[in-house]
Amino acid sequence: MSNASETDSIGIKSEISPWLTPLAYSLLSHLILPIYFGRIEVNGQEHLPQSGAVILAPTHRSRWDPIILAYAAGRNVTGWDLYYMVLLNQTKGIQGWFVRRLGGFPIDRTRPTTSSIRYSVKLLQSQKVLVLFPEGYIIEDNQIDKIQPGVARIALQAVSEQSDLSVTIVPVSIYYQHPAPPPIGCKVWVNIGSPLNVREYQEDSIKKATRHLTTDLKEALQALHQPPSELL
Repeated sequence: MSNASETDSIGIKSEISPWLTPLAYSLLSHLILPIYFGRIEVNGQEHLPQSGAVILAPTHRSRWDPIILAYAAGRNVTGWDLYYMVLLNQTKGIQGWFVRRLGGFPIDRTRPTTSSIRYSVKLLQSQKVLVLFPEGYIIEDNQIDKIQPGVARIALQAVSEQSDLSVTIVPVSIYYQHPAPPPIGCKVWVNIGSPLNVREYQEDSIKKATRHLTTDLKEALQALHQPPSELL
């Protein structure tokens, strides 16, 4: 799970900048996040795998989510560099310059192609840590609704193409005291759940395996994404 620049045959590229990434992590961890948020509490880091390809599958309630996830499970904690699938408009302009050098790569939801899927599979087969938001979009409440099948499909495709590949999906709840968008001083709870071993879901059909894995991921996120006791 080392630093790398990855490019596919059709031009999708993501990069872990050797100077920008450690600088960004340091600023976020020691300056930006402590100033903006009242408290960030992280639970379950012992569930993060020590080896193999990993998909982090967090809930999506704010544009802060990728930053919160990097704080909870990124290089300062695990030594991992995270690769993010993000919307195409987030990889353009000045913001896009930073996003692409911090592991982000685009998916165009208005004109979807297989390129982003193939690139995600390639990252997993290279033993990288991939962040996929299974809800697809920012959800403006604290309910787990529909989980998209893309996470399961990417994971199952990666292991089906590489017989010795180990892929785990780690469910992560990012729970804001006040979501959409969280105000200054908001408290955040990050709950990391037990990983799902993708090889245990290889069934007689990819459709059945995808449905089974997606259902289990949704149930894991629902169990994690509960209001903390101090909010009850």
